[in-house]
Amino acid sequence: MNMLFTFLKGIIVGMCNVIPGVSGGTVIVIFDIYDEFLSILSFNLKKTFKNWRFVLPIFLGIVFGILLFSKLIDFLYGNFPTQTNYCFSGLIIGSIPLLFGYTFGKNKKQSENQKKRDGDSENPSKLGRLSSIICVLVGFAVIFSFYILKQKFDVKPENFATLPTFTFKLAILLFVAGILGSVAMIVPGISGSLILLIMGVYPIIMTAISSIFVPEEFVHALILLLPCGLGIIVGLFGGAYLIKLLLRKFQNQTYAFILGLIVGSVVNVFPGFNEIDSFGKGLGSVISLLAGIALAYFGSKTPKNDDKVAAKTN
Repeated sequence: MNMLFTFLKGIIVGMCNVIPGVSGGTVIVIFDIYDEFLSILSFNLKKTFKNWRFVLPIFLGIVFGILLFSKLIDFLYGNFPTQTNYCFSGLIIGSIPLLFGYTFGKNKKQSENQKKRDGDSENPSKLGRLSSIICVLVGFAVIFSFYILKQKFDVKPENFATLPTFTFKLAILLFVAGILGSVAMIVPGISGSLILLIMGVYPIIMTAISSIFVPEEFVHALILLLPCGLGIIVGLFGGAYLIKLLLRKFQNQTYAFILGLIVGSVVNVFPGFNEIDSFGKGLGSVISLLAGIALAYFGSKTPKNDDKVAAKTN
């Protein structure tokens, strides 16, 4: 029975990881399996195999949840691309207050960690805020660089109706996106799929996942998913330790960097107004935008959620 409940939890985590702006890591914290989840990402294979009753159902559930929900995402992109992009833009905008609070908000645990880092400095809070602002700017610069790369690689939203042609440049982009997306998935409060959306590869990956069920597109889809899958493996196992270290030592700065990524991505992902050619589409886009903002904002307001996140990551 415990394995069944773990499997169901994995399904929910997988579904949440498909929705940009919704944090699978936070859901793992809510289910109170965060420490156990991180422990299986260590290089202690003996410990991992010993805990197979948790490892097997949780990962099978995550995979099942991703496959199940990717079909819906593929349908939305295929039939309502403008409204879907507006909704995802809303998810990004709605996630900004959460990250801003993590970075610049007054949190007792963060203040204690900041004092330890800054020592007996005359003005530790100003030093901490200055370093956080710098990290925000660096994150913004990184996402601007990805925007330039996306333009150079010709990874544009209008190309997502069908699977794009596999190229070496696209493979590199998918591999890097897989690493960053899986690392973000480990961080409570941060959406891994949001990172994929920011980098411009989210629709490609969702379409490819749905296409593996189509015999004539199976090989093409698998080739596109392979570099991303390898990146996810590298990110999960290599990033688990790094994320725990960064959140323990530089929590504000880490969230500040991610905040910079998110702020920079708004212009990158926002579809603009050119595609709105009717009142119905315009109204649907506005509703989708507001729904995305509400989902991301209120989805982070789970009772005592912030306390759980702080306790698990410190």
